[in-house]
Amino acid sequence: MNDTVTPDWIAVDWGTTHMRAWAMSASGTVLAAATSDQGMGKLQRDGFEPALLDAVGPWINGPTTIIACGMVGSRQGWVEAPYAATPCPAMPETFVQAPTTTPGLSVHVIPGIKQVHPADVMRGEETQIAGFLARNPNWDGILCLPGTHTKWVHVSANEVVSFQTFMTGELFATLAEHTVLRHSIAADGWDDAAFSDGLSDAMGRPEKLAARLFSLRAESLLNAQPGATARARLSGLLIGAELAAAKPYWLGQQIAVIGAGGLAKTYVTALAAQHAPATQVQGEAITIAGLTAAYRRLKG
Repeated sequence: MNDTVTPDWIAVDWGTTHMRAWAMSASGTVLAAATSDQGMGKLQRDGFEPALLDAVGPWINGPTTIIACGMVGSRQGWVEAPYAATPCPAMPETFVQAPTTTPGLSVHVIPGIKQVHPADVMRGEETQIAGFLARNPNWDGILCLPGTHTKWVHVSANEVVSFQTFMTGELFATLAEHTVLRHSIAADGWDDAAFSDGLSDAMGRPEKLAARLFSLRAESLLNAQPGATARARLSGLLIGAELAAAKPYWLGQQIAVIGAGGLAKTYVTALAAQHAPATQVQGEAITIAGLTAAYRRLKG
């Protein structure tokens, strides 16, 4: 963190486990960055302001505007920012101001989005969607936001029309670490062919998923299947089942995958195998673009 910088405002992405902050110029240029392991899950309501000041205090030299997204606006967060209901713009007209004791500190929290039927919610992803649309105005299609809970989002006319969440990432971690499969799944490593086989298998027969999962253990016991192969096949099976269920979203649509690194690339690869080309967009840059759009709306 650069403690000599004086930003025009501060952007914050505050999740369950971590917080990221950026010192920003009025034009949307990042001047400095900071991170903290003081996520929402570790804090009581009166702990958010001290945690924020611990991370970005040196940047605050007088009245300071902060725009925050993510779990900071949840029921257990700093202040609850009620969900907007679909269909709705990704960026709301108004934000919720968090209570502060530091003179001149103004913290504005971006609300999440809810879908009444089927019931679903998002917090933080709406800011990435807004950032993507700020860079791609009037874009129409499907956004995939991979993560612990992956979102498939239909965007049209600059609005979030509908979305669906899949717990694929959490299922992968649970199966690999807390079930009998933990004896067969390596902690790292990869096998492209095994991923492709698992993907194809689950796409073709998603109803067989539970049986295919146990076969990973059996292959290890009977045929000494390597742990990295089992890991890649497990990923292919779970993502294949997800793509099969999400097919009404992505089939025949323009698709963008928002995220950095291997997980987003894995989704791009999986979609390409279904003849559904997708563009990968860097997640952090899109988050900052969304927070910048919120700041500009706040300032009018």
